[in-house]
Amino acid sequence: MNTRQALATLALGLSLLSTAQAQTFAKTGTVKIGAITALTGRFAEFGRQQMAGFQVAVDEINAKGGVNGQKLELQVEDNASDVNKGLAAAERLVNADVGVVICEYSSSLVKAQAQYLARQKVPALVVTSSGDDITKPGSEYVFRLNQPASEYAQVLFNIFRDNKFKTVAMFTGTGAFEKSVADAARRFAKEYNITLVEDQSYDKGLTDFRPVLNRIKAKNPDAVFMVSYAEDSVALMRQAREVGVKPKLFVGGAAGFALPTFISDGGSAANNVVSATAWVKELNYPGIAKLNTDLVKALKGTEPSYHAAQAYAGVLVAADAVARAGSSDREKVKAALKATDLKTAFGPVIFKDYDGFKNQNPILMVAEQVQGGKFVPIYPKTDASKPVKLER
Repeated sequence: MNTRQALATLALGLSLLSTAQAQTFAKTGTVKIGAITALTGRFAEFGRQQMAGFQVAVDEINAKGGVNGQKLELQVEDNASDVNKGLAAAERLVNADVGVVICEYSSSLVKAQAQYLARQKVPALVVTSSGDDITKPGSEYVFRLNQPASEYAQVLFNIFRDNKFKTVAMFTGTGAFEKSVADAARRFAKEYNITLVEDQSYDKGLTDFRPVLNRIKAKNPDAVFMVSYAEDSVALMRQAREVGVKPKLFVGGAAGFALPTFISDGGSAANNVVSATAWVKELNYPGIAKLNTDLVKALKGTEPSYHAAQAYAGVLVAADAVARAGSSDREKVKAALKATDLKTAFGPVIFKDYDGFKNQNPILMVAEQVQGGKFVPIYPKTDASKPVKLER
Protein backbone atom coordinates (compact mmCIF):
# COMPACT_ATOMS: atom_id res chain seq x y z
CA MET A 1 0.00 0.00 0.00
CA ASN A 2 1.43 3.42 -0.94
CA THR A 3 1.58 6.47 1.34
CA ARG A 4 -1.58 8.02 -0.12
CA GLN A 5 -3.53 4.84 0.45
CA ALA A 6 -2.18 4.45 3.97
CA LEU A 7 -3.24 7.98 4.89
CA ALA A 8 -6.75 7.48 3.60
CA THR A 9 -7.13 4.10 5.25
CA LEU A 10 -5.91 5.42 8.60
CA ALA A 11 -8.12 8.48 8.40
CA LEU A 12 -11.30 6.82 7.28
CA GLY A 13 -10.95 3.08 7.62
CA LEU A 14 -12.22 2.58 4.08
CA SER A 15 -10.53 0.42 1.48
CA LEU A 16 -8.64 2.02 -1.37
CA LEU A 17 -8.99 -0.51 -4.13
CA SER A 18 -7.32 -1.21 -7.42
CA THR A 19 -9.50 -1.91 -10.47
CA ALA A 20 -8.91 -5.62 -10.12
CA GLN A 21 -9.90 -5.55 -6.47
CA ALA A 22 -12.99 -3.51 -7.31
CA GLN A 23 -14.12 -6.19 -9.74
CA THR A 24 -13.69 -8.80 -7.02
CA PHE A 25 -15.73 -6.75 -4.54
CA ALA A 26 -18.44 -6.19 -7.14
CA LYS A 27 -18.90 -9.95 -7.32
CA THR A 28 -19.14 -10.24 -3.54
CA GLY A 29 -21.71 -7.50 -3.11
CA THR A 30 -20.00 -4.13 -2.71
CA VAL A 31 -20.93 -0.81 -4.32
CA LYS A 32 -18.03 1.58 -4.86
CA ILE A 33 -18.09 5.38 -5.11
CA GLY A 34 -15.08 7.58 -5.82
CA ALA A 35 -13.96 10.63 -3.86
CA ILE A 36 -11.09 13.10 -4.11
CA THR A 37 -9.86 15.25 -1.23
CA ALA A 38 -6.70 16.80 0.19
CA LEU A 39 -5.09 14.34 2.58
CA THR A 40 -1.82 16.24 2.31
CA GLY A 41 -0.68 19.74 1.34
CA ARG A 42 -2.02 23.22 2.11
CA PHE A 43 -5.68 22.15 2.06
CA ALA A 44 -5.20 19.16 4.37
CA GLU A 45 -7.30 20.67 7.19
CA PHE A 46 -10.27 20.85 4.83
CA GLY A 47 -9.51 17.28 3.80
CA ARG A 48 -9.54 16.21 7.45
CA GLN A 49 -12.99 17.71 7.83
CA GLN A 50 -14.22 16.02 4.66
CA MET A 51 -12.84 12.64 5.70
CA ALA A 52 -14.86 12.87 8.91
CA GLY A 53 -18.01 13.56 6.89
CA PHE A 54 -17.24 10.67 4.54
CA GLN A 55 -16.74 8.30 7.47
CA VAL A 56 -19.99 9.25 9.21
CA ALA A 57 -22.00 8.88 6.00
CA VAL A 58 -20.53 5.52 4.98
CA ASP A 59 -21.00 4.11 8.48
CA GLU A 60 -24.60 5.36 8.55
CA ILE A 61 -25.46 3.93 5.12
CA ASN A 62 -23.90 0.55 5.83
CA ALA A 63 -25.61 0.35 9.24
CA LYS A 64 -28.92 0.72 7.40
CA GLY A 65 -28.14 -2.08 4.94
CA GLY A 66 -25.89 -0.38 2.40
CA VAL A 67 -26.90 0.44 -1.16
CA ASN A 68 -29.63 -1.89 -2.40
CA GLY A 69 -28.43 -4.45 0.12
CA GLN A 70 -24.76 -4.12 -0.83
CA LYS A 71 -21.99 -2.66 1.32
CA LEU A 72 -20.84 0.82 0.32
CA GLU A 73 -17.11 1.35 -0.21
CA LEU A 74 -15.58 4.79 -0.78
CA GLN A 75 -12.42 4.89 -2.87
CA VAL A 76 -10.64 8.01 -1.65
CA GLU A 77 -7.81 9.57 -3.66
CA ASP A 78 -5.45 12.29 -2.41
CA ASN A 79 -4.99 15.39 -4.59
CA ALA A 80 -2.07 16.59 -2.40
CA SER A 81 -3.58 20.11 -2.74
CA ASP A 82 -2.27 20.26 -6.31
CA VAL A 83 -4.13 20.70 -9.63
CA ASN A 84 -2.15 18.12 -11.58
CA LYS A 85 -2.24 15.56 -8.78
CA GLY A 86 -5.97 16.16 -8.50
CA LEU A 87 -6.35 15.37 -12.20
CA ALA A 88 -4.27 12.21 -11.74
CA ALA A 89 -6.58 11.23 -8.88
CA ALA A 90 -9.60 11.76 -11.12
CA GLU A 91 -8.02 9.61 -13.82
CA ARG A 92 -7.44 6.79 -11.34
CA LEU A 93 -11.11 6.87 -10.39
CA VAL A 94 -12.23 6.91 -14.02
CA ASN A 95 -10.11 3.81 -14.60
CA ALA A 96 -11.56 2.21 -11.46
CA ASP A 97 -15.01 2.27 -13.11
CA VAL A 98 -16.77 4.10 -10.28
CA GLY A 99 -20.24 5.36 -11.16
CA VAL A 100 -19.77 8.83 -9.64
CA VAL A 101 -16.87 10.90 -8.27
CA ILE A 102 -17.26 13.24 -5.29
CA CYS A 103 -15.09 16.31 -5.88
CA GLU A 104 -13.55 18.17 -3.00
CA TYR A 105 -12.56 21.62 -1.77
CA SER A 106 -10.48 24.06 -3.80
CA SER A 107 -12.28 25.68 -6.75
CA SER A 108 -9.13 25.80 -8.88
CA LEU A 109 -8.61 22.05 -8.41
CA VAL A 110 -12.25 21.08 -8.73
CA LYS A 111 -12.89 23.06 -11.91
CA ALA A 112 -10.11 21.12 -13.67
CA GLN A 113 -11.37 17.81 -12.28
CA ALA A 114 -14.98 18.50 -13.22
CA GLN A 115 -14.06 19.43 -16.77
CA TYR A 116 -11.97 16.27 -17.14
CA LEU A 117 -14.69 14.03 -15.67
CA ALA A 118 -17.30 15.63 -17.95
CA ARG A 119 -15.14 14.84 -20.99
CA GLN A 120 -14.93 11.25 -19.76
CA LYS A 121 -18.72 11.23 -19.24
CA VAL A 122 -18.35 10.43 -15.54
CA PRO A 123 -20.81 12.17 -13.15
CA ALA A 124 -19.01 14.59 -10.82
CA LEU A 125 -20.66 15.61 -7.56
CA VAL A 126 -19.13 18.80 -6.15
CA VAL A 127 -19.65 19.04 -2.39
CA THR A 128 -17.54 21.95 -1.13
CA SER A 129 -15.98 23.93 -3.98
CA SER A 130 -17.88 27.17 -4.68
CA GLY A 131 -16.41 28.91 -7.72
CA ASP A 132 -19.39 30.11 -9.75
CA ASP A 133 -17.86 28.94 -13.03
CA ILE A 134 -17.98 25.27 -11.97
CA THR A 135 -21.75 25.14 -12.57
CA LYS A 136 -22.08 28.34 -14.61
CA PRO A 137 -22.40 27.43 -17.44
CA GLY A 138 -21.58 23.95 -16.13
CA SER A 139 -22.06 20.55 -17.75
CA GLU A 140 -24.73 17.87 -17.79
CA TYR A 141 -22.25 15.63 -15.93
CA VAL A 142 -21.39 18.12 -13.15
CA PHE A 143 -23.66 18.56 -10.10
CA ARG A 144 -23.10 20.76 -7.05
CA LEU A 145 -24.92 20.38 -3.73
CA ASN A 146 -23.18 23.29 -1.94
CA GLN A 147 -23.68 27.02 -2.49
CA PRO A 148 -21.92 28.93 -5.27
CA ALA A 149 -19.47 31.69 -4.31
CA SER A 150 -21.91 34.50 -5.06
CA GLU A 151 -24.03 33.33 -2.10
CA TYR A 152 -21.07 33.89 0.25
CA ALA A 153 -20.87 37.52 -0.82
CA GLN A 154 -24.61 38.14 -0.72
CA VAL A 155 -25.20 37.01 2.87
CA LEU A 156 -22.40 39.31 4.08
CA PHE A 157 -23.54 42.29 2.04
CA ASN A 158 -27.05 41.72 3.37
CA ILE A 159 -25.60 42.32 6.85
CA PHE A 160 -23.92 45.51 5.61
CA ARG A 161 -27.19 46.68 4.06
CA ASP A 162 -29.25 45.91 7.15
CA ASN A 163 -26.80 47.84 9.34
CA LYS A 164 -26.73 50.78 6.89
CA PHE A 165 -23.03 50.51 6.11
CA LYS A 166 -21.87 52.98 3.47
CA THR A 167 -18.19 52.03 2.97
CA VAL A 168 -16.36 48.70 2.71
CA ALA A 169 -12.69 47.86 2.15
CA MET A 170 -12.12 44.58 0.29
CA PHE A 171 -8.91 42.53 0.52
CA THR A 172 -8.97 39.07 -1.09
CA GLY A 173 -6.73 36.36 -2.46
CA THR A 174 -6.41 35.68 -6.18
CA GLY A 175 -7.51 32.03 -6.24
CA ALA A 176 -10.59 30.88 -8.14
CA PHE A 177 -12.84 30.87 -5.08
CA GLU A 178 -11.64 34.24 -3.79
CA LYS A 179 -12.08 35.79 -7.24
CA SER A 180 -15.65 34.49 -7.54
CA VAL A 181 -16.59 35.90 -4.14
CA ALA A 182 -14.89 39.23 -4.90
CA ASP A 183 -16.66 39.54 -8.26
CA ALA A 184 -20.01 38.94 -6.57
CA ALA A 185 -19.13 41.42 -3.80
CA ARG A 186 -18.58 44.16 -6.36
CA ARG A 187 -22.02 43.46 -7.83
CA PHE A 188 -23.73 43.62 -4.44
CA ALA A 189 -21.81 46.75 -3.44
CA LYS A 190 -23.19 48.48 -6.52
CA GLU A 191 -26.70 47.11 -5.98
CA TYR A 192 -26.76 48.17 -2.30
CA ASN A 193 -25.11 51.57 -2.97
CA ILE A 194 -22.06 50.71 -0.85
CA THR A 195 -18.74 52.33 -1.75
CA LEU A 196 -15.65 50.11 -2.00
CA VAL A 197 -13.01 52.46 -0.61
CA GLU A 198 -10.34 49.80 -1.15
CA ASP A 199 -10.39 46.83 -3.52
CA GLN A 200 -7.12 44.91 -3.31
CA SER A 201 -6.08 41.35 -4.04
CA TYR A 202 -2.93 39.44 -3.13
CA ASP A 203 -1.10 36.43 -4.51
CA LYS A 204 -0.50 33.20 -2.67
CA GLY A 205 2.63 33.36 -0.54
CA LEU A 206 2.28 36.94 0.68
CA THR A 207 2.83 37.08 4.44
CA ASP A 208 3.04 40.81 5.19
CA PHE A 209 -0.38 42.43 4.75
CA ARG A 210 0.47 45.58 6.71
CA PRO A 211 0.96 48.02 3.80
CA VAL A 212 -2.58 47.42 2.54
CA LEU A 213 -4.01 47.26 6.05
CA ASN A 214 -2.46 50.63 6.89
CA ARG A 215 -4.08 52.09 3.79
CA ILE A 216 -7.42 50.60 4.86
CA LYS A 217 -6.95 52.04 8.35
CA ALA A 218 -6.56 55.54 6.91
CA LYS A 219 -9.88 55.21 5.04
CA ASN A 220 -11.79 54.07 8.17
CA PRO A 221 -14.41 51.91 6.38
CA ASP A 222 -17.57 50.60 8.03
CA ALA A 223 -16.46 47.04 7.24
CA VAL A 224 -13.40 45.12 6.09
CA PHE A 225 -14.33 42.26 3.73
CA MET A 226 -11.73 39.48 3.34
CA VAL A 227 -11.58 36.16 1.50
CA SER A 228 -8.58 34.01 2.38
CA TYR A 229 -7.59 30.40 2.99
CA ALA A 230 -6.63 28.94 6.35
CA GLU A 231 -2.99 30.00 6.50
CA ASP A 232 -3.83 33.64 5.65
CA SER A 233 -6.98 34.30 7.67
CA VAL A 234 -5.29 34.28 11.07
CA ALA A 235 -2.30 36.34 9.86
CA LEU A 236 -4.63 38.90 8.29
CA MET A 237 -6.60 39.39 11.49
CA ARG A 238 -3.55 39.51 13.74
CA GLN A 239 -1.92 42.13 11.54
CA ALA A 240 -5.14 44.12 11.21
CA ARG A 241 -5.41 44.33 15.01
CA GLU A 242 -1.71 45.11 15.24
CA VAL A 243 -1.84 48.15 12.92
CA GLY A 244 -5.08 49.37 14.49
CA VAL A 245 -7.68 48.86 11.76
CA LYS A 246 -11.02 49.54 13.50
CA PRO A 247 -14.09 49.02 11.32
CA LYS A 248 -17.54 48.39 12.68
CA LEU A 249 -17.17 44.82 11.43
CA PHE A 250 -14.51 42.48 10.10
CA VAL A 251 -15.97 39.80 7.81
CA GLY A 252 -14.49 36.79 6.04
CA GLY A 253 -15.94 35.03 3.03
CA ALA A 254 -15.81 31.59 4.67
CA ALA A 255 -12.73 29.48 3.71
CA GLY A 256 -10.15 29.94 6.50
CA PHE A 257 -12.42 32.22 8.53
CA ALA A 258 -15.01 29.45 9.00
CA LEU A 259 -12.64 26.79 10.35
CA PRO A 260 -12.51 25.97 14.08
CA THR A 261 -8.75 26.58 13.88
CA PHE A 262 -9.42 30.24 13.05
CA ILE A 263 -10.62 30.68 16.63
CA SER A 264 -8.00 28.49 18.30
CA ASP A 265 -5.08 29.94 16.33
CA GLY A 266 -6.38 33.50 16.10
CA GLY A 267 -7.12 33.96 19.79
CA SER A 268 -8.32 37.46 20.64
CA ALA A 269 -7.72 38.60 17.05
CA ALA A 270 -10.67 36.43 16.00
CA ASN A 271 -13.14 38.13 18.35
CA ASN A 272 -16.28 39.48 16.66
CA VAL A 273 -15.18 38.41 13.15
CA VAL A 274 -18.15 37.42 11.00
CA SER A 275 -17.93 34.68 8.38
CA ALA A 276 -20.25 33.34 5.76
CA THR A 277 -20.81 29.64 6.26
CA ALA A 278 -22.71 26.93 4.45
CA TRP A 279 -23.96 25.09 7.55
CA VAL A 280 -24.24 25.43 11.31
CA LYS A 281 -25.54 22.90 13.80
CA GLU A 282 -28.31 25.29 14.91
CA LEU A 283 -30.19 25.05 11.60
CA ASN A 284 -33.59 23.37 11.65
CA TYR A 285 -32.85 20.28 9.55
CA PRO A 286 -33.94 16.77 10.59
CA GLY A 287 -31.07 14.78 12.09
CA ILE A 288 -28.74 17.77 12.43
CA ALA A 289 -28.03 17.29 16.16
CA LYS A 290 -27.06 13.65 15.64
CA LEU A 291 -24.91 14.56 12.63
CA ASN A 292 -23.02 17.14 14.67
CA THR A 293 -22.46 14.62 17.47
CA ASP A 294 -21.22 11.99 15.02
CA LEU A 295 -18.89 14.48 13.31
CA VAL A 296 -17.40 15.59 16.63
CA LYS A 297 -16.73 11.93 17.43
CA ALA A 298 -15.15 11.33 14.00
CA LEU A 299 -12.96 14.41 14.52
CA LYS A 300 -11.89 13.08 17.92
CA GLY A 301 -13.59 15.77 19.95
CA THR A 302 -13.06 18.87 17.81
CA GLU A 303 -15.91 20.87 16.31
CA PRO A 304 -16.79 20.23 12.65
CA SER A 305 -16.79 22.94 10.00
CA TYR A 306 -19.40 23.03 7.26
CA HIS A 307 -16.98 21.13 4.99
CA ALA A 308 -17.58 17.97 7.05
CA ALA A 309 -21.36 18.31 6.77
CA GLN A 310 -21.10 18.87 3.01
CA ALA A 311 -18.95 15.76 2.58
CA TYR A 312 -21.45 13.76 4.62
CA ALA A 313 -24.33 14.94 2.43
CA GLY A 314 -22.30 14.25 -0.71
CA VAL A 315 -21.95 10.57 0.13
CA LEU A 316 -25.68 10.32 0.89
CA VAL A 317 -26.59 11.97 -2.43
CA ALA A 318 -24.16 9.82 -4.44
CA ALA A 319 -25.34 6.61 -2.77
CA ASP A 320 -28.98 7.60 -3.28
CA ALA A 321 -28.37 8.18 -7.00
CA VAL A 322 -26.60 4.84 -7.43
CA ALA A 323 -29.41 3.10 -5.54
CA ARG A 324 -32.09 4.65 -7.76
CA ALA A 325 -30.02 3.96 -10.88
CA GLY A 326 -29.92 0.30 -9.87
CA SER A 327 -26.23 0.08 -10.85
CA SER A 328 -23.03 2.10 -11.26
CA ASP A 329 -23.76 2.68 -14.95
CA ARG A 330 -22.63 6.27 -15.40
CA GLU A 331 -25.44 7.40 -17.68
CA LYS A 332 -28.05 5.94 -15.34
CA VAL A 333 -26.34 7.55 -12.33
CA LYS A 334 -26.29 10.91 -14.14
CA ALA A 335 -30.02 10.66 -14.81
CA ALA A 336 -30.64 9.69 -11.18
CA LEU A 337 -28.63 12.66 -9.91
CA LYS A 338 -30.68 14.99 -12.10
CA ALA A 339 -33.83 13.65 -10.43
CA THR A 340 -32.48 13.97 -6.87
CA ASP A 341 -34.89 15.27 -4.23
CA LEU A 342 -33.34 14.44 -0.89
CA LYS A 343 -33.59 15.83 2.64
CA THR A 344 -30.32 15.63 4.58
CA ALA A 345 -28.96 17.03 7.84
CA PHE A 346 -26.87 19.41 5.70
CA GLY A 347 -30.04 20.64 4.04
CA PRO A 348 -32.32 19.81 1.11
CA VAL A 349 -30.69 18.69 -2.14
CA ILE A 350 -32.36 19.17 -5.50
CA PHE A 351 -30.45 20.06 -8.67
CA LYS A 352 -31.85 22.89 -10.78
CA ASP A 353 -30.92 25.09 -13.71
CA TYR A 354 -31.37 28.78 -12.83
CA ASP A 355 -29.68 32.18 -13.26
CA GLY A 356 -27.16 30.65 -15.63
CA PHE A 357 -26.26 27.82 -13.23
CA LYS A 358 -26.68 24.19 -14.30
CA ASN A 359 -27.31 21.28 -11.92
CA GLN A 360 -26.94 23.61 -8.93
CA ASN A 361 -28.56 22.99 -5.54
CA PRO A 362 -30.32 26.28 -4.54
CA ILE A 363 -29.55 26.17 -0.82
CA LEU A 364 -29.33 29.28 1.36
CA MET A 365 -26.17 30.57 3.05
CA VAL A 366 -25.93 31.69 6.68
CA ALA A 367 -23.47 33.86 8.63
CA GLU A 368 -21.80 33.29 11.99
CA GLN A 369 -19.74 35.46 14.32
CA VAL A 370 -17.01 34.66 16.84
CA GLN A 371 -18.58 35.56 20.19
CA GLY A 372 -17.22 34.35 23.51
CA GLY A 373 -14.61 32.18 21.82
CA LYS A 374 -17.00 30.24 19.61
CA PHE A 375 -19.03 30.60 16.43
CA VAL A 376 -22.66 31.64 16.85
CA PRO A 377 -25.14 32.07 13.97
CA ILE A 378 -26.18 35.70 13.50
CA TYR A 379 -27.87 35.81 10.06
CA PRO A 380 -30.50 35.39 8.75
CA LYS A 381 -32.43 36.35 11.85
CA THR A 382 -34.72 33.33 11.50
CA ASP A 383 -31.69 31.06 12.13
CA ALA A 384 -29.77 33.38 14.48
CA SER A 385 -29.08 32.53 18.10
CA LYS A 386 -27.61 35.99 18.78
CA PRO A 387 -27.61 39.41 17.06
CA VAL A 388 -24.52 40.66 15.26
CA LYS A 389 -22.09 42.53 17.51
CA LEU A 390 -20.51 45.65 16.01
CA GLU A 391 -17.12 46.90 17.20
CA ARG A 392 -17.93 50.64 17.04
